[in-house]
Amino acid sequence: MTAPPAVQTLIDFSLVKLDEIVDAVGALDDATANAVPAVPGANSPYALLTHCLGMMRRWSSTVNLGVTVPRDRDAEFSAAGPVADLIVRAAEVRRAFLDDLAATDWAAPPVAPATGYGPWSQTTFGVLLHVFEELCQHLGHLEITLDLLRAGDPEP
Repeated sequence: MTAPPAVQTLIDFSLVKLDEIVDAVGALDDATANAVPAVPGANSPYALLTHCLGMMRRWSSTVNLGVTVPRDRDAEFSAAGPVADLIVRAAEVRRAFLDDLAATDWAAPPVAPATGYGPWSQTTFGVLLHVFEELCQHLGHLEITLDLLRAGDPEP
């Protein structure tokens, strides 16, 4: 299915933000990617990218298409591992996300709408806009995390 022009623009912007997150984490060594700034409640760059990947598929597949993608949101924030493996996973999720969007009926409501959210969650475009919002938020979160890691010693 071809996305309407406004939807395609939002898809393009979303991919730019995802790629910026992936590039930033991909430029790190394993120790830095898995480090957590010495700030209560902070997350590692690795965990932030892991969370973004889970978030994207939840909304694009589980919500918009009704195809459940297993996810443990809490575990995303404690995820750790080799950067190279995460970058491979990010490429796989990016492709799956694009496949989800190609299968989305932009004129129909989400197949499995999320509850507890605003009216935006009742449209497939609103769901995609939310993904973009989250990617932008977590890109900023990642940039601050990297600033903190560069400025001081992370927690072990």
